Amino acid sequence: MKNVLGFASFVLIIGGLAGLVHEWIGGFRLFGFLRYVTPEGYEVYANVVFVVLGVAAGALAEAKSR
Repeated sequence: MKNVLGFASFVLIIGGLAGLVHEWIGGFRLFGFLRYVTPEGYEVYANVVFVVLGVAAGALAEAKSR
């Protein structure tokens, strides 16, 4: 369970940050699959939510390891 949460945390944080960089700078699509789950017009908010969920999943994985 810890490994799955750790991987999900990594994907959400990196994907959210990559989406934010793409929205602010443009042309940077490292984790392009996350754009399919973001609603049109709310990309920045959705990417912030991805980062927050990733941090929460990472904290949960850390709590499970103790």
